[in-house]
Amino acid sequence: MRYLKKINISLVFLLIAGLILASGFFYKRFDLTSDKRYTLTESTRQVLKKIDEPMQIDVYLEGDFPADFKQLQSETLSLLDEFKRLNSNINFQLIDPIKEKLSQETLEAMGMAPSALRVEKDGASSQLILFPYATIKYKGNGQTVPLIISQAGITGDEQMAKSIENLEYGFISAIDKLSNKRLKSVGILVNQKELNRLEMFSLANRIHQSYNFGPIFPKDSQTLSLQDLPTLKKFDAILIAKPRKAFTDKEKLTIDQYIMSGGKTLWAIDQVNAEMDTLLKSSKILAYPYDLNLTDLLFSYGVRINSGIVKDIKNPTYINLQVGEIQGNAQNARVPWVYFPMGFSLNNHPITKNINPVSFQFPTSIDTLDTPGVKKTILYQSSSYTSLQGVPSYISLEEAKLFERDNVNWNEYNKGPKILGVLLEGKFTSAYKDRIESSGIKNFVDRSNNNKMIVISDGDIARNQVIKGQPLPLGFDYSTGITYGNEEFLINALDYLLDDHGLMLLRNRTVQMRMLNKPLIVQEKSYWQWLNLGVPIVLVSIVGGAFIFVRRKKFSKK
Repeated sequence: MRYLKKINISLVFLLIAGLILASGFFYKRFDLTSDKRYTLTESTRQVLKKIDEPMQIDVYLEGDFPADFKQLQSETLSLLDEFKRLNSNINFQLIDPIKEKLSQETLEAMGMAPSALRVEKDGASSQLILFPYATIKYKGNGQTVPLIISQAGITGDEQMAKSIENLEYGFISAIDKLSNKRLKSVGILVNQKELNRLEMFSLANRIHQSYNFGPIFPKDSQTLSLQDLPTLKKFDAILIAKPRKAFTDKEKLTIDQYIMSGGKTLWAIDQVNAEMDTLLKSSKILAYPYDLNLTDLLFSYGVRINSGIVKDIKNPTYINLQVGEIQGNAQNARVPWVYFPMGFSLNNHPITKNINPVSFQFPTSIDTLDTPGVKKTILYQSSSYTSLQGVPSYISLEEAKLFERDNVNWNEYNKGPKILGVLLEGKFTSAYKDRIESSGIKNFVDRSNNNKMIVISDGDIARNQVIKGQPLPLGFDYSTGITYGNEEFLINALDYLLDDHGLMLLRNRTVQMRMLNKPLIVQEKSYWQWLNLGVPIVLVSIVGGAFIFVRRKKFSKK
């Protein structure tokens, strides 16, 4: 019997040793979470397979910071570890910028904006400066990946949850752009009196980080024509930002054939001439409609931009305005401005999810039409408390002062929600199909393959403010200090239009964070402390007492 026991024990030890040895050669992780938060998507796997040379990822999230940032650090390292297991060319490390003595100027030059975090410890409050970013270096090029979602109006716990949700998309999107052998190109029309270089500086700078970006000049320096179509086709997408000169039929035909050939378009169109800079100087302006000659073109694709100005009383942005004067001193106040409605994410679409509200300036409404084969997705619309102001008509700053005095006719705002931005996907029909203009065109295309475009009824959505000749970040309002999500929205829009692998769908990923109830923790802190301290002592006492009792009873019989 003893011999058999020794054999059994030896077999157990051999089995354990074999399992330990096998674990060094074989690896399998099972994701038992309900939301599959640790399972990489197939599109992510396909991108990682393209990495054929060493890639270095540096994560600037090391140091003494609160527990929620430790969780972000843990989730980031877990994701990158999974990347490395799929492709051994990927290497990563944690970097403490303070320990490494990296200056703030150096980090900002790498595209990292500091985050100030208030920390409470031992009754004292202090401010901690963090740089929650990662950098990716591959084949001599680099990308900076923000690890924290910047979104106003959410709690710290919500921000951390959204940041963790966005990790896979943030990393894989940057890796995809670095690993592409051909960098995609975005062009901007410049012959229709569009936004100028300073007004587009911020957006152009962001586009340059991910794509080739440049202006599109007609060969005759005046208008686009079919001879410019080969040049247009070199761009994967074109941006049409606030044109103020009417398009000729030749220009429309050229753009139409670009779209029919698969080109992506982002339209930011002002249908009404109303400028806030002029209004602030004169206190009153006449708003009148632009005749851009685009109605038939956009109509054929499935949308119509109207000329009535949208006024939203529920979701207005704010402007600083002089509302009075005391002893010769101007009294300014932040007042709602219904001509600048805010756009909120409606349906958690990848383009609009997890970004700040977008500021629109004097937008008009968009109608969607019944176009077979074209799917329309509303990206932004006004609230139900909307009014439409016909043009030509006057706009005065006195209207803002009415809100300051609560003297508003609420019955006027009953027109319901109006579309301000829409995504169109599908097979577009040429506006020149069955028209005389197409008869003499060689290789005329009357219907596109699957294509995408975005139409926004506001040209100023792409314009950054310029103060004393210096451009400010797009979306930042100098007078109020508020940052809107205009830049992130437009960058997401271009990313979606140019996304061939479905990576943008990763932005729809939802991670269920099981947060602790902090008020309840504070309330029941003493109870749980005594419970954790007392239960082990009681259990040890019971087991020890039972053991002593059994021993006494056993040996007392002898």
